[in-house]
Amino acid sequence: MPLDRYLHVQAGQDARRRVAAPFVLVFPPVPAVIGYYTLSNASVRPAELPPATVKRLPRYPTLPATLVGRLAVDARHRNQRYGRLLLLDALRRSLGNEIASMAVLVDAKDEAARRFYLHHDFTPLQDQPNRLFLPMASIAALFSS
Repeated sequence: MPLDRYLHVQAGQDARRRVAAPFVLVFPPVPAVIGYYTLSNASVRPAELPPATVKRLPRYPTLPATLVGRLAVDARHRNQRYGRLLLLDALRRSLGNEIASMAVLVDAKDEAARRFYLHHDFTPLQDQPNRLFLPMASIAALFSS
């Protein structure tokens, strides 16, 4: 499976090269990985965002965002809300980051992943239905309550 291969082969290289920061969910004392995700910097063109979102943003050619990449849960632990736990952790880390970011981006690899992100209030980009975003203001509101 590509997500397993990524974790075992590529994640360490991405971290050392500072291309992506992997975060892994385990429950000690068992060292088995339950799930993981990566965070990296990204950008989005204003034309990709809904007009209502763009209205409130500066007119820059690209806007800073945070990409949640490769969010995955081990098949033995699916349907136990670990995906939600990992997503919330990624959103909390993104919000707390000292680097500017106006939104969190995700790339849904299939329709099930797309539905997962839509359920968590992400909005598809204009011309890329499998690339979705959640404004940082919405994330801040989520954690303020």
